[in-house]
Amino acid sequence: MNDTLQIIFGLFGGLAIFIYGMNLMSECLQKAAGERMKQILGLLTRNRLMGVVAGALVTAVLQSSSATTVMAIGFVSAGLMSLPQAISIIFGANIGTTITAQIIAFKITDYIYVFVFAGFIVSFLSKNEKVKNIGRTVFAFGLLFLGIETMGDVMKPLASSPVFTNMIAQVADIPVLGVAVGTLMTLVVQSSSATIAVLQNFASQAGPDGVTSILGLAGAIPILLGDNIGTTITALLACVGQSRDAKRTAVAHSIFNISGAVLFIWFVKPYAAFIQYISPKGIEVEVISRQIANAHTIFNLTMTIIWIFLLGVMVKIVTKLIPDGKEGLADLSKPCYLDKNILTQPAAALRLVAQEVLHCSEMVKTMLLDVKEAVGSGSTNLLQEVKTYGEALDSLHVEIHEYLAELFSAGVLTEQQASQTAQLLYVLSDVERMGGLAVELGDSLQARKEKKYNYSPEAMDDLEKSLTYIETMYEDAMTALASGSLEPLQRSLEQKETVLDLDIEMRKQHMQRMNKGTCKKKLSVPFMQILHCIDRMGNSCVNLAEVASNQMSFTYFIGAESK
Repeated sequence: MNDTLQIIFGLFGGLAIFIYGMNLMSECLQKAAGERMKQILGLLTRNRLMGVVAGALVTAVLQSSSATTVMAIGFVSAGLMSLPQAISIIFGANIGTTITAQIIAFKITDYIYVFVFAGFIVSFLSKNEKVKNIGRTVFAFGLLFLGIETMGDVMKPLASSPVFTNMIAQVADIPVLGVAVGTLMTLVVQSSSATIAVLQNFASQAGPDGVTSILGLAGAIPILLGDNIGTTITALLACVGQSRDAKRTAVAHSIFNISGAVLFIWFVKPYAAFIQYISPKGIEVEVISRQIANAHTIFNLTMTIIWIFLLGVMVKIVTKLIPDGKEGLADLSKPCYLDKNILTQPAAALRLVAQEVLHCSEMVKTMLLDVKEAVGSGSTNLLQEVKTYGEALDSLHVEIHEYLAELFSAGVLTEQQASQTAQLLYVLSDVERMGGLAVELGDSLQARKEKKYNYSPEAMDDLEKSLTYIETMYEDAMTALASGSLEPLQRSLEQKETVLDLDIEMRKQHMQRMNKGTCKKKLSVPFMQILHCIDRMGNSCVNLAEVASNQMSFTYFIGAESK
């Protein structure tokens, strides 16, 4: 293999090891973080300042500002946070992403294989899931630096190539060209952390004198600015087909990085001098990696401080660029919260699933109310609405199952998350069953109307009364699940005996009415079918209440909401 091919394959091979190590470290950090990851996500919807902090923390765990940005877009699209909160998370994500560059700046060449071996041994021998994930994180950390070392080794011959050094000199002398190179690199690799790692490694190569960087800090900064611009493409792609606020969030991310590049490009040399002043001193090739990391951090901190005070201005800009328009009618059968872009972040994905299940429960609540009103009014429109909601509920049930199947197949769930997901599915099955029973009850009432079954007024009153109890029972059970409160749970369980007593009493009174001749005997079977349907509804409500009594709460997934 000739030298050129060896350099090309070595560079891309090292980059592949680096990206794989970074992704593996992200996945294992999420699993090792467990409950803490959920707590960090709980900060997302509190206030703007906490949004910045949470954005930085989540990015530190995910090792990707793009992943955090995509998550913020998903949440704002689902209506779980406001546009200003989502934008503040973007600001925090840009700070958090600099941690990778800071880690890379540490010289641990002599310990790479120690990390790889130690991480492998811990993950291979441990039976504890959390310890195993910590071992994998250490192993991935070693791979990350192994990739960097591989890239560094193949780049060394380039430093002695006159053609290459002349080309680099042009990039270093023309900042705009450096910005273009950095942007293009990140657009291709789809990871600013990876391209900045390449930049740090390349800048650490010595020029002809053996001590001066082949690129220099002033030449590296424009490329660094371009890397920050290039990373916005992921957010722009993620917002395609999303809500208007999601598009505005992605545009805000682009404005943040582009405005920073436009501002800093005029002060490249003074900025380089400032970074050199505050960074460790020494031979340039030995300290430039840390200088680039510091330049990356200071750039994002400065732009965050500027824009956090101009957050209202940012909101006005993106609102002007993407103005309000006419909203189409919502498709009931389409999920309101599920976002496949964040399947690789299980804590966030499960949060959206929980919200979607609660959305389904609200649909069922509407169906129960319509059925109850239809008993008294005989409205065909209400019964048709129940049928429409039932069809939409079936579609959503399938969508949620498919989403969770993809989440499981991704292999990113911890054992605890998998267990909690099973409980979510259990709740979903009872919610869907309640919807199906509401449709069945609606069909029975429609058949009564079409076949002119004339139940006695007493029977209809009893039906309406029992449905009122079912509606209250269901609402209390779902409130207990959504909030974790025991008060509505207690009421729901107490209603169980009331519904059972009422069911027995209704059957008894129906028999008495038949004996007296006030109810026709041929109506007994359809009426008993209606009672059986209500009885099954009561059982599903009890199931939901029992899940809540086992201390399963949706607050585990969604936390406290505040906008």
